[in-house]
Amino acid sequence: MHILCFPSLFYLSHLVLAARAAPEVRLGGTTIIGRDITESNVDFFGGIPFAEPPVGKSRFKSPVLKTNLKGQTFNATEYGFSCIQPLIPGLSDGLEISEDCLTVNIHRPAGTRRGEKLPVLFWTYGGGFVIGASNNFNGSEIVAHSVRRGTPVVYVNFNYRLGPFGFPTGKEAQDRRELNLGLEDVIAALKWVNANIDAFGGDKDKVTIFGASAGAMAIGMLYLHPEFERLVRGAIFESGSPNSSPSFSAAVRESGWQSFVSAVPSCSNISTSGNALPCLQSVSEAEISDAYMTTFAEGLDPTVLFWIPMIDGRGGFLPDTPSKLYQQGKFAKVPFIAGTNLDEGTFLANAGRQPGMTEDILKIKLIETVSPPRDEAQLNSTISRLLELYPDVPTLGSPYGTGDELFDLPSSYKRLSSIMGDLVFQAPRRQWMDAASKLNVKSYGYLFTQPQPLGDPSLGVEHGVEFPYVYGTPLDPSPSARKLSTAMLDYWISFTVNLDPNDNKGTQRPVWPRYKESNKVLLQLDGNNITTVPDTYREEQISFIIANTPSLRR
Repeated sequence: MHILCFPSLFYLSHLVLAARAAPEVRLGGTTIIGRDITESNVDFFGGIPFAEPPVGKSRFKSPVLKTNLKGQTFNATEYGFSCIQPLIPGLSDGLEISEDCLTVNIHRPAGTRRGEKLPVLFWTYGGGFVIGASNNFNGSEIVAHSVRRGTPVVYVNFNYRLGPFGFPTGKEAQDRRELNLGLEDVIAALKWVNANIDAFGGDKDKVTIFGASAGAMAIGMLYLHPEFERLVRGAIFESGSPNSSPSFSAAVRESGWQSFVSAVPSCSNISTSGNALPCLQSVSEAEISDAYMTTFAEGLDPTVLFWIPMIDGRGGFLPDTPSKLYQQGKFAKVPFIAGTNLDEGTFLANAGRQPGMTEDILKIKLIETVSPPRDEAQLNSTISRLLELYPDVPTLGSPYGTGDELFDLPSSYKRLSSIMGDLVFQAPRRQWMDAASKLNVKSYGYLFTQPQPLGDPSLGVEHGVEFPYVYGTPLDPSPSARKLSTAMLDYWISFTVNLDPNDNKGTQRPVWPRYKESNKVLLQLDGNNITTVPDTYREEQISFIIANTPSLRR
């Protein structure tokens, strides 16, 4: 509306911005030169290292914080390299990868000055801890929208190590305490922001970390780490909770680690020696990367995550299983938003698409997701009861609300989609919010239900479809989608600024009530009907999953 009322003002503003000099920031003895994103009225600074390169003898080691940049100037006009990962057609197009990837990127309102102390949104990407890149998430529209609504923020994202580079496993890594390096990268990036964001106009005391999928899981694990609470004041979990992935000690993954080492030609003869890390640190990036790609391709199954955070003991990120730590109240008391999408499990149910999926085969598939079991008999019993609670009835399956429609697929697909969605996303989110509410930690929950007319109908409102809405770039051009995207931007930014999504600024939108022990409600995110709903869907099934988290390794 304002653009229609004042076209000449916006045109003149555009001309002024087009002529503006490149933004600069002084950091120590170095001038960082960024780039003007004229169309969004945003300054961008990219590819700034927050840690020393994790290469050579620093491979498989904790990150070393970068305290100063070399040279009088640093060119920050582009993103840096993404971390080593499998290059998947359609997901990794144009991605340039390298081990030297630990960099941050900053979007801020144009002309922001040192010391303005704007709140900071800090993004952590997902991708199953095996893929992901910061340059896939452009924060320009988030920042531009924050300015339009009168509550400007700074947006930061970064890269963390993936696969075996970020999450080495096996007994040797466990004995050397070289686990969860990717999570250490997140902490290092937060420390860099804490030390340097003032120079870019941000406030180190007003950092809200947000992420999706594995990024949200990582944030949840940071809640269990002793340094987290001093580095952030808020968090937003999109489709991921501390116990969304199963918890293992690294030693139980020894055979998989040996398979990886065996795929590195220079180290294959010592794969079972228990002393392979020095050899792996000495080989070229190309040799170890090829081994990662080979083993990844051989084990491509999204339901069985191998390179994931491991239980690492006292003082670590996962001193024990998250559910046990919940019960003990051993987590940071940091306010948060947490939510899920309606049909989270459809992308994890490829096995259910295959004809001939019998009850026995389905049971084996589910057991594989948490193997090796702590107690085989108990796990068998748990999975048997789980299958009873999720009968092979299409009207009850996911995508939800599609009745008897099978999308030309076996009925086992909708059944498995429902089970996986609740096991990996819905139950962990509910358990996490329940634990927080019992200790009066301020939290807000949501359920994203916006229909996806441009997507595959068999996937429903699937995992990850909320990303474009949060970033202000929904793929669906409908008024409903645009309305929802604007509302979500307002809720997310309001929470970043005030730790409350209800600041009455921006678009008019329903009040989002706190999630409390006495009032467990979620905000339904649907552009045609943003409203509150009780957090009671599939109550018997999800309660059973929560009650059996020990046998399910959660």
